[in-house]
Amino acid sequence: MADSSESAETAPPQDSAEYRVLARKYRPATFDELIGQDVLVRTLTNAIRLNRVHHAFILTGVRGIGKTTTARLIARALNCVGPDGAGGPTIEPCGACVHCVAIAEDRDVDVLEMDAASNTGVDDVREIIDSARYRPNAARFKIYIVDEVHMLSRNAFNALLKTLEEPPEHVKFIFATTETRKVPVTILSRCQRFDLRRLDEAELAAHLADIAGREGAEVSEDAIAVLARAADGSVRDGLSLLDRVIAQAGADAGPVPADRVRALLGMADRSQSLDLFERIAAGDAPGAIDRAGGMYRDGAAPLLVVQDLLDIAHWLTRLKLTPDARASGAGASATDAQRAAGLAGRLQMGALSRAWQMLLKGAGEVQSAPQPMTALEMLIVRLCYAAELPTPADLIERLDGAARRPDAAAPTGNGPRPAPAAGAVAERTPGPPPEPQEPPMPSHPPPPASRAPSGAPAARAAGDGPALGAAAQSAAETAPADEPAVPEPVSGPEPAPAAGPPAAVSPADFRALVDLFRDRKEMVLYAQLYGSVHPVSFAAGRVEIRPAPGAGRDLPGRVAALLQAWTGERWIVAVSDEAGAPTLKEQDEAAQQRSMQQAAQDPLVRAVLDRFEGSELTKVTGPAPAPDSAPDSGGRAGPGGDAA
Repeated sequence: MADSSESAETAPPQDSAEYRVLARKYRPATFDELIGQDVLVRTLTNAIRLNRVHHAFILTGVRGIGKTTTARLIARALNCVGPDGAGGPTIEPCGACVHCVAIAEDRDVDVLEMDAASNTGVDDVREIIDSARYRPNAARFKIYIVDEVHMLSRNAFNALLKTLEEPPEHVKFIFATTETRKVPVTILSRCQRFDLRRLDEAELAAHLADIAGREGAEVSEDAIAVLARAADGSVRDGLSLLDRVIAQAGADAGPVPADRVRALLGMADRSQSLDLFERIAAGDAPGAIDRAGGMYRDGAAPLLVVQDLLDIAHWLTRLKLTPDARASGAGASATDAQRAAGLAGRLQMGALSRAWQMLLKGAGEVQSAPQPMTALEMLIVRLCYAAELPTPADLIERLDGAARRPDAAAPTGNGPRPAPAAGAVAERTPGPPPEPQEPPMPSHPPPPASRAPSGAPAARAAGDGPALGAAAQSAAETAPADEPAVPEPVSGPEPAPAAGPPAAVSPADFRALVDLFRDRKEMVLYAQLYGSVHPVSFAAGRVEIRPAPGAGRDLPGRVAALLQAWTGERWIVAVSDEAGAPTLKEQDEAAQQRSMQQAAQDPLVRAVLDRFEGSELTKVTGPAPAPDSAPDSGGRAGPGGDAA
């Protein structure tokens, strides 16, 4: 009695040796059980029905998607003879004939499997080549299944080329790989390729729920969704995770909840990840670090936290682009989906894109850091401070607002400028246009500021503006008491102000307009206006020009926009077909040439030239004859000619 009880206590359970993991137990035995690969099944069905079966196949896809299983199914379909032993190749192997049973039990002598990861050399491939010359022992085809074929050496691939291109009629090759880019193109071109697609979360969740039901395990729908998301499209990974969940649950009553699955896998709750993302978006660094610490204490790995934040950033981006899309939020509750929709509406696309880039870079830092949690906290700090930065659109709007302010129109250059004409202020007053004036040379300096009158005609011409009136009064109060009063000029050019910031001015003629671009440091436009534009007419607020072929097409629009920003007035820059006057550069060159001709006739200059043999006149500095071909301030350009 004691012996029997002792033997009963020490004997292992009878069914323990019969247990098989779910990935092997529920391996597809027919093409109907192969989920998610409809394209492959349809192609093979038609090929077998039409007797157009290729001599070599290559199956590619992510890990655990069923490449080796599919290869064995193809071998069974090609060698099946039916229950009566008289059948041919079929897409629905019987599973009862001698060949189907032998292949399923991995003992068929005519179906040879080779792992290329451990058999990489030429000698291993030579064995295949030598045995391929002989007919199969009992089956219809001799089939070679080479797993992880990308691990073969270059010489092994080269040795296989000839046999793979022209194999015997009784030989079929089936290759499986996860790295098709490592397989030579000469091999790929000799095979019929099938890309086994990864399963989406909905398909995989339905499959896992079905397997859990067959095993008698109660797993909640949310927990199944978490498993499907963690498997990332791999059926084998999903079944392995389900094995862990069932073993961890044991004999507990009730369905396995999702939070237990997350704790088992080291994942964070989606609602907690959303809460962390919201705090980061609000710039709440202390709160975000505290939330991340709580997730870490609950068992979430720092790298998985970053991956969850990446998923949320992608989810919010999709919600912002297509508000009805919920595909990337699979596994999220209705409450989390509503929170995500509201968060996507508050955040800008630029902020989401910036968060994605920083998280993607931070994932590598967290993975390689000696203290992953420390790296995660520093990443959160960077994200929180980046959330407070203005977007490029905000910066452009601020710059535009600053440019539209009245004080932003003041010139930035420190050099001397020509004195503006009377009435040339930010707002023009109605009245007749000013009298035409000779355009000054660009090199002429303005009148000294100490000789400027104490009055302010420009302020009166513009109206009773308080800012301009105060500036004029301040200038009058700061004048010396013993200086004689200067009468106000009735007409003539406006002198430069003696004090206060310069006001926005309107150029009096075309040359003053061009000089304005030089003073504002717009040297590219200044060079085009000076050397590639023929002035046709000029009036206050309107300029007609004829650009030379070398000028840019957008020149008129850019000039008008800058003039409006600088002067506060609307300007029209029109392109005319009339010839117009010579360019300012041509006018200055002609004036310089006339100056040299006049200087050459001067007795003193001629005496110097005669005294120093070989000397010549190269340049004349000082006042030069003003060109008379520039357009006046109200009419057309006059004909060119020498100065009197």
